[in-house]
Amino acid sequence: MKYIKLFETTSAFNAFKQTDDFITPNVSLCEDARTTVYYNPYIPPHNYSQDYLTIESLEDNNMISFKALYISLTKTISVSTDNGLTWTDKTSNTTGVTLATLNTGDKLLIKGSNGVYGNSSYFNYFVSSGEFNVTGNIMSMIYGDNFVGQTTLSSPGYNFKYLFCNCNKLKNAEHLVLPATTLKEGCYQAMFKGCTSLEKAPELPATTLAIKCYINMFTSCTSLTTAPELPATILTSFCYMEMFKDCLSLTATPSLPATRSSDACYHSMFKGCTSLTTAPEILSATALGINCYVQMFYGCTSLTTAPELPATILAQSCYENMFGACTSLTTAPELPATKLAQSCYNGMFYSCTSLTIVPELPATKLAENCYYGMFSSCTSLTTVPSVLPATTLAQSCYGSMFKGCTSLTTAPELPATTLAQSCYINMFNGCTSLNYVKCLATDISASNCTKNWLNNVASTGIFVKDANMIDWTTEANGIPSGWTVQDAA
Repeated sequence: MKYIKLFETTSAFNAFKQTDDFITPNVSLCEDARTTVYYNPYIPPHNYSQDYLTIESLEDNNMISFKALYISLTKTISVSTDNGLTWTDKTSNTTGVTLATLNTGDKLLIKGSNGVYGNSSYFNYFVSSGEFNVTGNIMSMIYGDNFVGQTTLSSPGYNFKYLFCNCNKLKNAEHLVLPATTLKEGCYQAMFKGCTSLEKAPELPATTLAIKCYINMFTSCTSLTTAPELPATILTSFCYMEMFKDCLSLTATPSLPATRSSDACYHSMFKGCTSLTTAPEILSATALGINCYVQMFYGCTSLTTAPELPATILAQSCYENMFGACTSLTTAPELPATKLAQSCYNGMFYSCTSLTIVPELPATKLAENCYYGMFSSCTSLTTVPSVLPATTLAQSCYGSMFKGCTSLTTAPELPATTLAQSCYINMFNGCTSLNYVKCLATDISASNCTKNWLNNVASTGIFVKDANMIDWTTEANGIPSGWTVQDAA
């Protein structure tokens, strides 16, 4: 096809020749240097959704097998090594049936009429002896020759569970097409788990998720550098749980646009991603589920900035250990929640050894274990809220909250007058630099309410108490013996 493009100058044309739009050198320049006539045959990108599921070998003598974890779940598929001219049926077994032995560049086409290849306990999976890429439409394993345009997965789910699990020779899956927009329970569970050579993942267009749909999908894909986008805005229980856990080369997360979370939906999603430096700017969900963010970034030792967390009403264990052992994290996000839940902040910043400043904590009514171990072992922490304003405490609410914060010198003011069972247990234990505490409690009769709360703090300091309080003991369970006691004004 012939195209005409106008240029004002020869230099403009020469600049155009350096762009991706300039494809062929078959060009003639008119005398006035203003009009260029050139040939630019448009070659559209290959449409992999039209292809059968395909394994392309990157090595010679590459044996591809299909294996069933348990004899009750064997499945029959058809394979072709001549671009679909002839097909051969193969049935999986527990030792692995050989599908083909490929040389470099050879392709194995795969189709089937099985709605699912796994269940809640067992699964079928591919095995290779050499490196390979996977391309084409996964739906050819369900719909056979009629896979083009299919977007519906079969019930009850677990359709492609563990399909390439531990294929440590799989290099590239970016052209694998997973076209389903509404997912089923466990449909992609652990699909690429342990694929330690996988560098590129497929797109994930689904907007309607299901329980465990992506759980462990890329766990331990230690060569994966980029995560696919996740467009879903409404989540389901366990949907992203451990999805990228221990992806050691992953540097950034995808955007996470959901405005409503669900139980354990992000549980351990990026746990152990030690190269991760960029997290979402905000986790927008304001309606949280139980355990929704538990250990989400635990052990992300390169992460320096945490996402905003705008939720004001929390759920049980929602932020538990969310940033635990994020040893490069220097600042904690604002935490505006005023309605807490059991264990909601439990260990949230445990062992964040670079954390120096923590935000205000405005809640005035607490829940059991709500702040337990929240900043434990934050050895660089020097600045804490000026006051913990809650006056209604709960069992173990502040237990071990600042335990082992060896740089902390001044504790937040503690205005609550009546303590609860174990409410301050180990709260400042091991804060070896701590030398100032203001506690206005007048009833410390609850069991273990101050057990070891000031154990192993500075040998001298100031303790400010209520003027009418006479029940304080000395040493670790009360006021350290070397400290000066003052009455509050």
